[in-house]
Amino acid sequence: MEIKIGIGLSRLVFGASMKEAENVFGSANETELIDDIEDCKTTVWYYSENGFTLFFEEENNHFLNCVDVENTESMLWGHRIFELKEKQIIELFKSKGIVKYETEVHDWGEKRLSFDDLNIDFYFNKNQLISINYGKLIQDSQILILPN
Repeated sequence: MEIKIGIGLSRLVFGASMKEAENVFGSANETELIDDIEDCKTTVWYYSENGFTLFFEEENNHFLNCVDVENTESMLWGHRIFELKEKQIIELFKSKGIVKYETEVHDWGEKRLSFDDLNIDFYFNKNQLISINYGKLIQDSQILILPN
């Protein structure tokens, strides 16, 4: 299982259809439609036996736009990412030239380490990495200013 930041998961790329996802990973163990957020409906495919979840946004023709990984064998840039501690993950990102990050401790106790420029979050419970959530890269919308 290879985490490809901004690209996808293993051979599946962001923007892939549900059919393409099924061709790569087979049928999900469970599916769910999340529609409790106004104007945002997402179909979620749980692959609990394999330790990951795929999110397909309805607004984008049910194309893959987000992945949540809990598989402890997952690789990121040649490293078994779940074996690394928070400081080691920060150092790994620094070695790739990515130095901007944020952390937050949630009310329920998990700590989130975010690299917003890469649209990736790492969640820790008692200093142990428990999940990684990442999606397609979000392009900053640039305002075009034309001279009069």
